[in-house]
Formats: sequence, C-alpha cells, structure tokens
Amino acid sequence: MSQVPAKAGISTKAVHAGQEPDPKTGAVMTPIYQTSTYAQESLGHHKGYEYARTHNATRAALEGNLAALEGGAHGFCFGSGLAATNALIQTLSAGDHVVCGNNTYGGTYRLFEKVWKRHGLQFTFVDCSDAAAVEAAFTSATKLIWLETPTNPLMQLADIRDVSARAHQRGIKVAVDNTFMTPYFQRPLELGADLVMHSVTKYLNGHSDMIGGALITSDEALATQLRFLQNAAGAVPGPMDCFLCLRGTKTLAVRMKQHDANARELAALLEKHPRVSKVFYPGLASHPQHELAKRQASGFGGMISFIPGDGSLAAGEKVFNRFQLFTRAESLGGVESLVCHPASMTHASVPRESRLAMGFADGLLRLSVGIEDVADLLADLDQALQDV
Repeated sequence: MSQVPAKAGISTKAVHAGQEPDPKTGAVMTPIYQTSTYAQESLGHHKGYEYARTHNATRAALEGNLAALEGGAHGFCFGSGLAATNALIQTLSAGDHVVCGNNTYGGTYRLFEKVWKRHGLQFTFVDCSDAAAVEAAFTSATKLIWLETPTNPLMQLADIRDVSARAHQRGIKVAVDNTFMTPYFQRPLELGADLVMHSVTKYLNGHSDMIGGALITSDEALATQLRFLQNAAGAVPGPMDCFLCLRGTKTLAVRMKQHDANARELAALLEKHPRVSKVFYPGLASHPQHELAKRQASGFGGMISFIPGDGSLAAGEKVFNRFQLFTRAESLGGVESLVCHPASMTHASVPRESRLAMGFADGLLRLSVGIEDVADLLADLDQALQDV
C-alpha cells in the first residue's frame, strides 16, 4: 500500500491511502479485479486470494482507504448502507437490546422494527440529542447504541463523546452513522465511538452512480466478527462499484468544502424567507445545538430540511413540484442538487404519528445541496417558494 504518513492530512489520505500503483503495469488507478475466482499454484498454495466473495483486491483498496479516512484500523465494505447496518446487527443475539435515535433514517427503522424485531432483538427509539434520555433507556440487555448525527431529516445532533462515555461505563458499544458529515467534517472514532457506518452511495462516492456501504472500527474483537459475517453472509459490493467509490473519495475534500459553502448560503435564505416556517440546519446560529455542531465537527455539511408554508402536504407538494434545477429524487450526497419529500420517500415506513410527534411535518422537504454555482441554486430555491 502507499506509504502515507500517519500524520498526513485527510485530503492526502483520500487520494493515496489503501492504494499503490499496480505492481505489474504501474497503473496509477487501482485495477478493477473483475473475477470470481483465482488460480491456485498447487494444492493449498495461492497468492492470498481464493474466491472473490472473501477477497477482492479492488475492495481491499477501498476498505483500506475508508479506514484511513475515519482513523480506524479495519474497514469492511458491503453492497449497500443497509447491508452494512445489517451486518453489524448480525453480531447481536436474540434478547439483546439496541437503543436507537427516534429520527433515524427510514430504512434503518424498517430494518430494526420490521425485520430484526421478529428475530428476538429489542429496540428502543429515543431522542438521542438528550444523552440522559439515551442512558435512561439502557437495560441489562443493552448491547448497542445506534446514533445518527445529524439525524435524517430533522438535523438533530447527538453528543458522541458524552453518549459514548455513558455507554462504555456499562460495556455498551456505540455505532455512528456518519453518512451526512463524512470523515472530512466529523470523526466519531476520535470522539469515543466504537464503530462508524457509511452509506458510501452518498458523499463518499459523490457521483450518484453506485450503491455501497461500509463499517469502520478499531475494535479487534468486533472486526473479527464483521470479517466473518462479511464472508459468511456475502453481502459484498462488486469490484466496479468499489472502483467508482475509490475514484469518488479522491475528491472528497474539495467536494465537501463546496457542499458546505453552498448549503450555508441556502440555509440563510430559507431562514429569512417569509414562506418558510422552519429550517433545520446545524450551521445556523438559531439551531438549538449549533454550539455542539461547532465543537463536534469542522463543518456543517450539505443537508438542509425545511417546512414550507403551513407545513401541510399540499404546501410541500406545491414547492416540491416547482423546483427546476434541483432534481426531485431520493438519495443524497451527489454533486448534483436534489430535493426529497421524506414523508413519502425516504421515511414512508415511519408511522405518521411518530413523525408528527417529532416535528416532522407532512410537507417537510429535504435538500441535498450540490456543488453547482450557488447563485443558480439560490434562484431556483427562491422561485420554488414564490407560490406557497
């Protein structure tokens, strides 16, 4: 692998970590090892590769790259973010208890409530912006805390350091979904978390052209479990997807700077707009956890949610349908700007009464702010809000 200095900056690690020029040809880009199996030299003797579900050199390069970015010792890649989440949950046993944020991604909620609950796991959903509430949910069976920070789509923050300290006193592991912030802005392992999860589909890849997930940890026992499960359950990504993500992480730093800069300007426009009743963005001084955002992360990211008009479905639909430059679509984190209606898209599996109780209005819209010229994004946002 490339000899990247341990103290190298994240931009340098994004370009070089986990990779080296191909030893056979000198190719600078990691080759796409598009093979399902490997020739053995003789019985019991091979070059470290037997079967591509177990080992693939393109995937190994990506795993090393992502581990370096998060400051972890071990990286494991999967076919999607939910496949990565599922692998972690498979380390638990029937009767174990998980504490999870109540404003978690809808797919995570569905996986926990509709799949794993049937197999004997227990889940308690709490407001993880309140570390005391998280601790109050602990039971003798609690084995894991699942944090999203910021949450999707209400942009609530959890104090990773505080929650981790409380959990570790009870021998409980802490996992953080760092998809929104990326390691460029937020480093959960350095704040005390045991594991980081990414939907690499989003910012790490950054180009909306592949699906993938990753788990990163420095916990040796947990890494051993995950390595076994990655091979045994087999939810691995293909080499082409790994190659695309490796290409994406090389520009992570420059992309995240622009996502963040553009989002700050759009959030400022939304906050003062007469046709917007509420804005959710940690970069605003009005955000109730703005000081935590500044302390825990080095930026605020490119995700914004807002409630247009009276928050009704009709108000949200009207604004949603008026966007011209923002693409109306699920997902996030690509270079292009997207607008999503979470209640009918990403969070359709969350009961309406639960959403409303959190302040998650029917008409709430979520923006994934891209890297286009910010003047064009501001103009599109402003015209979309003219008739609500």
